[in-house]
Amino acid sequence: MISPEQIQEHMEVRASDGSHIGTVDHMEGSSRIRLTKTDSDDGQHHLIPLDWVDHVDAHVHLSKDADDVRSKWTAVN
Repeated sequence: MISPEQIQEHMEVRASDGSHIGTVDHMEGSSRIRLTKTDSDDGQHHLIPLDWVDHVDAHVHLSKDADDVRSKWTAVN
C-alpha cells in the first residue's frame, strides 16, 4: 500500500498508459492528492484518491488510464 508520505509536492502524476495527468500540489488529508490548477486544461484543482496510485518512484504512477482518471476525478476551485 502507498503511504501519503511518499507523495511529494511537484511530483509528476502519470496514468497507467503513460499520459501526463498533472502535478502534485499537496496531499488533502491522508487519502487524496490535490493536483495543481496551473497544470490543468480547465484551470481547476483536481483531487484523485490515493487508492488509484499503483506505485511511486520519481513520479506518481496511477493504476487507471488517462480517460478513466479524467472522467472520475473531482474538480475543485
